[in-house]
Parts: sequence; structure tokens; C-alpha cells
Amino acid sequence: MDNIVDSLQNAYQEFVAAAANVLEAKESCSAQKTVATDAALENFKQKWELFRVACDQAEEFVESVKQRIGSECLVDEATGSVVGKSGSCSGPAATTGLPPISAARLEQMSKAVRWLVIELQHGSGSSANAAAHSHPPGAPFDARFSEDPAQ
Repeated sequence: MDNIVDSLQNAYQEFVAAAANVLEAKESCSAQKTVATDAALENFKQKWELFRVACDQAEEFVESVKQRIGSECLVDEATGSVVGKSGSCSGPAATTGLPPISAARLEQMSKAVRWLVIELQHGSGSSANAAAHSHPPGAPFDARFSEDPAQ
């Protein structure tokens, strides 16, 4: 993480310096277009692009950390390992009184949801397919997964 912060900071400093160089070049040439101003503008453009890349990398890192923390919280809450952890995620599982599910069961359900999303994205949500995958009342949502034995 320190590398990302350093990279972002360096790119920003270089970008600001390039902007200052453009202003100095224009001022020294009485705002006329010269080779020096063109070079300063080209350098500014390059530093701007490098700064944008550094920002994108930092944003990707933050998003990946957010997803990892969210996943850990979800597993902690679903498996009941929230209890007794200080500074951990607190959420519905800790307060609703719902029985925790096993991490394996949670992973199975997650895979089932992903497969359903993929099927829907590929257009297999047609009426013929929907009839084949109909959900009879009282049956488990997905017969591929048995009920969690801990319940």
C-alpha cells in the first residue's frame, strides 16, 4: 500500500511541476507559441496521463480492499464468528438471532447464485428453461445443496 501511495504522490508532484513549467514557458515567451511551450505542453500531457494511471491504480487497490473486507465480514457474519471478536464486522447475523451457516454452505450458495446470473446473462431465462427450473413449493431452493446440518 505504501508503494501505491508513494506512486500517487510522485505522479501528482510531477504533474504539478509540469503545469508550473507550462506557465513559466508561456510567460517567458510572452504567451507566444514556441518550441519551448510546445515541449512544456507535451511534458504536461505525459505527466497528466501518468497521474491518471496512478489514480486508477490506487482506486483499483481501494476497491479490492473493500471487496476483501466485505467478503470477510460476510463470512464472519454468516458463520457466526463475529461473536467475541473485537473490532469485527457487526451486522444482521449478530442481532437477528438467525442460526449461522457453515462457510462451505455459504460458498455453495454463492456459486449457485453466480451460475444463475450467468445463465440469465446468456439468455437461458426463457419460458421453456424457466419451466424446467421451476421451484415446487416446499422444496429447497436449489436441490443440489442439502440443508446445512448445523441447523
